[in-house]
Amino acid sequence: MQLKLERPLAFFDLETTGTNIATDRIVEISILRVMPDGQKKTWTQRINPECPISAEVTAIHGISNEDVKDAPTFSNMAGKIFKLIFDADLAGFNSNRFDVPILVEEFLRADIQFDPSEKRLIDVQTIFHKKEQRNLSAAYKFYCQKELTDAHSAEADALATYEVLKSQLDRYPDLPNDMDHLHEFSQYQTRLVDFAGRIAYNKDDVEVFNFGKFKGQPVEKVLKENPGYFGWFINGDFPLYTKKILRNIFERTKSKP
Repeated sequence: MQLKLERPLAFFDLETTGTNIATDRIVEISILRVMPDGQKKTWTQRINPECPISAEVTAIHGISNEDVKDAPTFSNMAGKIFKLIFDADLAGFNSNRFDVPILVEEFLRADIQFDPSEKRLIDVQTIFHKKEQRNLSAAYKFYCQKELTDAHSAEADALATYEVLKSQLDRYPDLPNDMDHLHEFSQYQTRLVDFAGRIAYNKDDVEVFNFGKFKGQPVEKVLKENPGYFGWFINGDFPLYTKKILRNIFERTKSKP
C-alpha cells in the first residue's frame, strides 16, 4: 500500500556510540525521503562522533573508530541534515524513544533549534509492538516475508522500516493511511513532554515530573517551592532537550504572580 502523504516523510535510522541519549553520539545516519508522489531518495553519511566507539558497540553495528576518523562531525553536517528533514514528518523504528531524542541532542550541540513537536512522528516499532510484539528483523520477516540480511546497517534498517510500514497498512484495515492517525498511534500511553521521559503530562494536561522524589508533582509547583531543584537538574546529567523544556517551564513560572 502506498502512503498517503501531505508532505514528505523522512524515514531515518542512526548508528551511535551507545544508548545514552544525553551522552552518546551519532556515527552514521541514513535518511530515506518519501515524497507525496511516491518518489524516494536515500542519503547516508558516516559521522565522526568526536569520542571513542567501544569494541562492544562496534561488534553490534560494525563501525569502528578507524571507519569514522576522517568522516565529518555532526556539526559539519548539521545544516545539510536539517535541510533534508525540515519540511518532513519523521518515521523510524523505536525512533520516538531513541533516534529522535539523539538527533535533537546533536542539533542542540550544533546550535540548531530543531523542534520535533512541530512534526508528526511515526514510530513503526510502536505500531509493531502494539500489533505483534517483535524486533525489526522479525517485523521485516513477518510483514514482508523477507530476511533482513544487513541488520544494524543504517540504510538497510531505514529501507526495511519503510517497507514494514507499507505492509502494516496493507495488513491492518483499522490502521488508517493517514499521518495524523499514525502519529497518535505511535505514542505510548504516558504522554511525555520530553523524549527521555523525565517530564510528562498528567490527566489534566499539566506537566509533572516523571521520576525521583517529586514524581507526579506539577513541575511549576516544585520549581516554586524548591528553587534549588532547578539548578540541580540543569547541572545534572540530563539530555539537553529535557533541560531546554525545563528552562521554558521555569521562565513561564517566573512570569506568573
